[in-house]
Amino acid sequence: MNQQTVRVGLIGAGRMGSFHAENLAYRVPGATLAAVADPFPGAAEKLATRLGVSKAYSDLHALLQDAEIDAIAIAAPARTHAEWVIAAANAGKHVFCEKPMAVTLEEADSAIAAARKAGVVLQVGFNRRFDSGFAAAIAAVKNGENGATQLSRSVTRDPGLHDPAPIPQWTIFLETLIHDFDTLLHFNHGAKPVEVYALADALVRPDFRDKGLLDTAVVTIRFDNGAIATAEANFQAVYGYDVRGEVFGSKGMLQAGHINANHCVRYTSSGIAVETSRLDSDLLRDAYVAEMTEFAHCIRSGETPRATGKDARNALEIALACIESVKCSQPVKLGGR
Repeated sequence: MNQQTVRVGLIGAGRMGSFHAENLAYRVPGATLAAVADPFPGAAEKLATRLGVSKAYSDLHALLQDAEIDAIAIAAPARTHAEWVIAAANAGKHVFCEKPMAVTLEEADSAIAAARKAGVVLQVGFNRRFDSGFAAAIAAVKNGENGATQLSRSVTRDPGLHDPAPIPQWTIFLETLIHDFDTLLHFNHGAKPVEVYALADALVRPDFRDKGLLDTAVVTIRFDNGAIATAEANFQAVYGYDVRGEVFGSKGMLQAGHINANHCVRYTSSGIAVETSRLDSDLLRDAYVAEMTEFAHCIRSGETPRATGKDARNALEIALACIESVKCSQPVKLGGR
């Protein structure tokens, strides 16, 4: 593709879809929001009108058939992601898909195969790769600055669990900790995960435990080089959105992420305080813009994105092992990758 602006059609006009839409409309060089699609009556039209976009579809397949659309950004419900990745690729559209790309390995393989067959870019929304701190830590691991990784850790704590009723079962692994698994795989560059052990419960809202809610989890991952990694998540950090990572190696330690909304620290008679973010789209705003900017760049240049379909599959394999581990209350061995 030449250097013309990439025309992106969005699937999903919910909270995250709207955020991606605003970035594409105003903040992503080399790309523009050309259309919005959502099956919920009026949702696409409302978002498109707000952002000055002329095309709005309630029929998602009509969007895929639009010859003026170069690429599709998928922010639909997670359980439909693989279906739309495959459909978009089959329509010859480049694809950006929010995580998880799929919820089964078979779906992931089909999505990867469809993109490969169509010769289109497939990028997955692992936004932490594009945060300056996490990107620097991953680069330091890959170039050997930190030595051999021995211990690593990744944390995701959401700021509030307001309504647990609509949360699908296993969301904590498939949609929350999937970020952490991707991070830990890159903190342990060159090593393969061989065993996963997960503990999870409903500690924030125990009244929803019998409905299948898991709002707190800790995962241990052992790699084939002996390195040990841990991931943890909780759906109610009262102090704000909290995303951090740490990798300890034979030559030192790297830390990434923070809870501060900005660099201002207040020292008063009441103590020391900082402002915190309440949304991931606030804490990682620059990373979200950067990942979409890379997507547009890869379409124009033919380069491979940092967060590929294979990366999505690798993280999903760990998430699915976590689910099995919770079900059987014991560690689960991972197969070959």
